[in-house]
Amino acid sequence: MSQKISTEFKLIADWITPKSRVLDLGCGDGLLLKHLIEKHQINGYGMELDAQKSIQAMQNGLNVIQSDLNSYDLSYYFDEDSFDFVIMTQALQVVRRPDELLDQMLTIGKNCIVTFPNFGHWRNRMQLMFGGKMPETETLPYHWFDTPNIHMCTFKDFENLCEQKHIKVVARTVVNRDHQTSLGMRLAPNLIGEVALYQIRKK
Repeated sequence: MSQKISTEFKLIADWITPKSRVLDLGCGDGLLLKHLIEKHQINGYGMELDAQKSIQAMQNGLNVIQSDLNSYDLSYYFDEDSFDFVIMTQALQVVRRPDELLDQMLTIGKNCIVTFPNFGHWRNRMQLMFGGKMPETETLPYHWFDTPNIHMCTFKDFENLCEQKHIKVVARTVVNRDHQTSLGMRLAPNLIGEVALYQIRKK
């Protein structure tokens, strides 16, 4: 029996073409890849830094490379256009140079899917304005001194970067921490949305 997946993974799966080639960066125990193999019959690979999670993914029959995304260019492992989709969930803000990693993803993949939290959410703005300190929320639960998030951004920041790099936003879904959307999030995503899922490709 398949393990239950998160709503975020279900949203990502809806964007994946059946029988496509997929790379999942920071794949963890491989739950998303396993779901995509079972649902869409994809040809999947994963990359994961954590040795224990890599072992778990391999024990689930998945092809996984243990590697640090900050240490090696993706082209070290893969040729140009090796994948139809390159996925990275909730990791854009933790890598050393997200702009350079996006370039690498779009070199080896025809389409990329990234998800990340929105630092421009109204709760974060209120905590900064009235509390005078770095926000701590359910979406961003860390203290300023122990957070793994080193490059927080807003949805506008990300879309401006895409424009500068001539990257096309193919699709965007803006949701709250429970991965549900609303009219308010569609009208004012950068203020009300907590998490975004983007599908991007080269223009």
